[in-house]
Amino acid sequence: MAERLSRRTKFAYGIGDTGFSLTTTIAAAYFAIFLTDVVGISPGIAAIAIFVGRTWDYFNDPFIGHISDRTRTRWGRRRPFLLFGALPFAIAFMLLWWRPPFTSTTALVIYYALAYVLFDSAATFTYMPFYALTPELTSDYDERTALTTYRMFFSILGSLIAFTIPLMIVNGFSPQNADRVMTMGIIFGIASGLPLLVTFFGTRERQEFMQQEQPGIKESLRAAFKNRPFIFSAGIFLATWICMDILQTTLLYFIKYVMYKEEQSDLIMGVIFVVAIFALPAWEWISRRWNKRKAYIFGSAFLATVLMVLISLNAATPFNLLLGLCVLAGIGVGAAHVLPWAIIPDAIEWDELNTGERHEGMFYSLVTLMQKIASSLAIPLVLLVLDATGYVPNAINQPDNAMLGIRIVIGPIPSVILFLGILFAVLYPLDRERFSEVNRELETRRAITPEKAA
Repeated sequence: MAERLSRRTKFAYGIGDTGFSLTTTIAAAYFAIFLTDVVGISPGIAAIAIFVGRTWDYFNDPFIGHISDRTRTRWGRRRPFLLFGALPFAIAFMLLWWRPPFTSTTALVIYYALAYVLFDSAATFTYMPFYALTPELTSDYDERTALTTYRMFFSILGSLIAFTIPLMIVNGFSPQNADRVMTMGIIFGIASGLPLLVTFFGTRERQEFMQQEQPGIKESLRAAFKNRPFIFSAGIFLATWICMDILQTTLLYFIKYVMYKEEQSDLIMGVIFVVAIFALPAWEWISRRWNKRKAYIFGSAFLATVLMVLISLNAATPFNLLLGLCVLAGIGVGAAHVLPWAIIPDAIEWDELNTGERHEGMFYSLVTLMQKIASSLAIPLVLLVLDATGYVPNAINQPDNAMLGIRIVIGPIPSVILFLGILFAVLYPLDRERFSEVNRELETRRAITPEKAA
């Protein structure tokens, strides 16, 4: 039986995700509309800045993952990155929201592309080792779901804050509020760096993994692509978070221009994420009663259905009906947050059983790399859809084609992507029973050859 984690350890690890959730949600939800409606860049040009910034992660994700696998310090392999990365992470986030005194569109695009590159680099330096801590803190199938539930509580709490408080500070995305946007960036940059220090001081890495000899980058990549549970869990994660990225980017456009409810956007966002927080224990219970794969299939199908109903609404829809659908969406968002992250760590033991080695950093870096490659294409394409359908920044009455474009990117596109995730889940080969067999085989092997684990 694997050792159970204390609530203190789960809390200290989980709270670290607050900073990542705050920054990524704020950037996903507001950066595009900041560029179009505050800075004054057209959606097509804004897509270039975001694409350049996000493509930088094609290179730094695997590099940081590999480096953290091979790091050896008295603090462990992963935790030093949290200690030394917290301040650069906070500063880089602040720079995203500065409106420089440039009149040239080219200069603005270059600045925001470079600012995004800097932010993504600082974020990768901290979150890649943070994610790789999950399989190193516990090897128990259900305990990993519990650990991920703690992390997702803080992740969704961060999203709840990100979708409400910044809107109160900014008071509308328009050129005259550029100083308020900068103030928001400073506040949340500081608030995002501090939780990483709590995780650093509140967790400890398992020594047996610290002492294992680590392979080179080619061996790590080869192991990843031969690992069937990893391939399918990466597909599940990829589909889910592309959907979440698209929704975070476009939801405010839907609220502002389709529903004409921008002044209630903090309440609408708040309902979704408060419900998602309360749904987390339910999804953990469902995954324990069934398994993670079945729970994910049910939760994703539920969320896709809600999104397709949501796009049928308009400005005349009663507000209570809109909030009711937000409650249902929040239930699905809870599943999307906790279950893909809980599935991924199980591929680590499968890897160790088949290769005799562990590649946590590389595995997590590849997962997030694939997600970022897809998002770096998907989110600019969403902006291009808005541009192609005639979206006019800050126009109270958008053209009919633009309204259709907003509906397409909030409903059908995310739903199709979710059903791709469901397909990956159907094919996923590692359930609770098979994972328990893998763990027993590993425990037997470690008992016979203790010199390899200590």
